[in-house]
Formats: sequence, structure tokens, C-alpha cells
Amino acid sequence: MSKGADRLTQLMSDDARHIWHPFTQMQEYRQEGPVIIERAEGIHLIDIHGRRYMDGVSSLWVNVHGHGKREIDEAIKAQVDRVSHTTLLGLSNVPAIKLARQLVEITPAGLEKVFYSDNGSTAVEIALKMAFQYHRHRGGTGKTRFISLTHAYHGDTIGSVSVGGISLFHKTFEPLLFDCTFAPAPYCYRCPLEAEYPGCGMACADALEEIVRGAQETAAALIVEPLVQGAAGMLVAPEGYLARVREICTRYNLLMIADEVATGFGRTGTLFACEQEGVRPDLLCLAKGLTGGTLPLAATLATEIIYDAFLGAYEAFKTFFHGHTYTGNPLACAAALANLSLFDPLEVLSGLSGRIRHFSRALAPLRDDPKVGDVRQKGFMVGIELVRNKATKEPYPPAERIGHRVILGARERGLLIRPLGDVIVLMPPLCTERDDLSRMVAITAKAIREVTA
Repeated sequence: MSKGADRLTQLMSDDARHIWHPFTQMQEYRQEGPVIIERAEGIHLIDIHGRRYMDGVSSLWVNVHGHGKREIDEAIKAQVDRVSHTTLLGLSNVPAIKLARQLVEITPAGLEKVFYSDNGSTAVEIALKMAFQYHRHRGGTGKTRFISLTHAYHGDTIGSVSVGGISLFHKTFEPLLFDCTFAPAPYCYRCPLEAEYPGCGMACADALEEIVRGAQETAAALIVEPLVQGAAGMLVAPEGYLARVREICTRYNLLMIADEVATGFGRTGTLFACEQEGVRPDLLCLAKGLTGGTLPLAATLATEIIYDAFLGAYEAFKTFFHGHTYTGNPLACAAALANLSLFDPLEVLSGLSGRIRHFSRALAPLRDDPKVGDVRQKGFMVGIELVRNKATKEPYPPAERIGHRVILGARERGLLIRPLGDVIVLMPPLCTERDDLSRMVAITAKAIREVTA
């Protein structure tokens, strides 16, 4: 065996022996054999065997401008020559300050304060704790609960799991969680209220208001994924739903937490999903695309009113006692600044609308597939729900692993994607050109036909 082949065998062996992969049934993973990525170019990932794959899910929804983006890489290298890390506990650093100012400038008006962390779960955890402590400082000691939506996903820490509504992910941990009140999600394809949109008049929003009205004395905040519930299977809310959520929160004195971890940085067609309905949340959670898919970084933005409630003499103990070792890491903040600078000169957002329409046209034939129940799209976020029976919407039994088999079929044809159960997700980098979008859809469609035939 050659030295090169020996190296590849060792890598595959060590992967199987030592790495515990997230959201992965390791028994099956070890039987299938790994795809081990060694390098990347643009929208392509290249494995240790030299095989090229299109990155159909932006490396789990984080890559924005493509891999190996020169401007971001150079910003990171330049920052290494200055300082790679220094604590933000009682100190500050230049990239963190510059990024905070820019985030305040580009996010919805009224969000003036930036609290850094390192991933979406922690961004949400921080928002929940801020909302809880804010009410305590204001005398609202009875406001201890949160309202969320069924099918919600806000992360994997205990607080973010408590406001999550995906039983498959969260049920095991129920004894560890705090109570949360759940309202029906705007899942139009499988409406929990058995209504039909648009004739329903957005009954799910009416149901949400009833729940909030009954919980207004005890609820501290409502948390929502604006426009799209990503991990639920790309559930796209009907137009006007998000604005209605904001109205309800204002009417019943609830803080509104917008979790834009997945929807932020152009994924829905605008820089932030909240922009599309003119919504101004009280707390905003950002992560994933913040650094363009290079380094871990998250931010929780808050209004001045919330921030002011934490001010006081030390002995009053109003301090927000929360933090992370790598909070405001200079390397990550430098990467984020470079990432954000690319949205303007390259006109990423203005150029998206045409590609989004092209994406829609490419997806349209899939709606006629007898095993495709629903095709949901908002911008570059797409969910293709597979069903055993189109007329009755009967799902496939989990044991058939339909979604997983489809992504294996796509992988054989050079496309890396991940399913959410039997919902096939496409969320390519924003830089993906029209021909590549068409190719991604064509490969997905062929894999669906072969697996469900």
C-alpha cells in the first residue's frame, strides 16, 4: 500500500474510532463510510480522494460567499498578526467594537447593544436570560415563562431546548427543562388547526394571540424564527404572520425575541428576515452566516431599554452574570467585518432576486412528483417534503429512511445535502450561480425519483 493510500485509510479508521458526530446515528454512519473533506473552492467541497461535491446546504447554513473567500481569509490572517484572542470580560478589542457598531447600523432600528457569544444556541440562551432578568429588575417577578411555537428549534443548550418544539430532538431531555407555553406553528401544509390558507384568515395567529392573552401576566417573552422555521423542515410562515407576532407582543407587553440564526445574512432574500415585514424585535439572535462560514461567532442584540435595566451600583447585583471564554474573539470579529463588507460592493442582495426566481422555476416541476407533498421556499431556503401518499399526505415510516437515502443518492452525483426527516433541504451559498442552482435541483429530483420509485 502506498504512503498516500495508507494515510487515507488511517484517516477513515481514526474518524470511525474517535469522532462522535452530531445529529448522526453512529452505528449507521460507520457502516456507510465517511466523506472526509480536505479542502474547498467556491461552492465546492473536495474530499481526501479528490472528489468534488457542490455544497448544497452551505456547510450547515453558514457559508455565504463561497469557500476560500479571499477577503475574509486575508482579514483573519491580518488579525493573527495583531492579536488572536483577548478576553472581553472587563476589556475590549478593536474588531469587536467595530463589528458591534456595524451590527447596530444594519439590524432593525432600536437594537443598540451587542452581547457576543459563539453559536446560535448560546445567542438564544443569552436572550432568554436577558428577558427573564430584565423583568425581575423592573419588578415583574411573576414574568418567568416563555412562549414559543410548536416545531420550533432554537438550539441545543438547556434553555434553548426548553423553548424548542421538536419532540424528536427534545423529548429525551424533558425532565431537565423549564416549562414553556407553545402556540401552533404556521405549518400550512399540515395545519394543526385543520384550516386552509388563505381562507383561514391566519387562524394560527389568532390562536397565538389567545395564548398570549391568557399568559400575559406570567410570560416574559415570545421567541420566534422570523419567516421560516428552519429545522422544522423549512416551514414558511404566511405573509403578514411575523408582523402580527410583533403586534401581539406589543399589545400584551411581551418582549419579542427574533431568532435569526438561520434566516439572517441574506438567506430569505433580505439581509434579515425581519426587514420583510418591518418588524423591530426587542432581542435579536445572530450566528451561522455572521462570519461567512469561517469561524464561530454569535451576537445577541438588545434595545437600550433592556440594557438600561441592568445598570446600577455593583452591590445592587444587577449585572448580567453571563459570559463565554471566547466572547468577542478578535479573529472571528475580523472575519465577520470582512464578510459584511462583501454584501455591499458585490451587490449580493440586489443580485439575489433574479437567482431566487430562477431557483423557484427550477423547483416548480418537483411539485408534480407523486412523492413530493410540498415544496417550500423563502429566498435561498428550500424544503421538499416527501410523502408516501400525496392525496392523504401520509408520511413514510421512519424505518424506511427515505430522506437519508435521497441524500446518499445525491452524494453519488456530486451534491452534499442533509435531510430533516423526510424533508430534503437545499440552502446553497448566496453566490451560487443559476446553472449550479439548476444542477442542484436536477440532482435532487433524480435522487428522489430513484429512491421513491
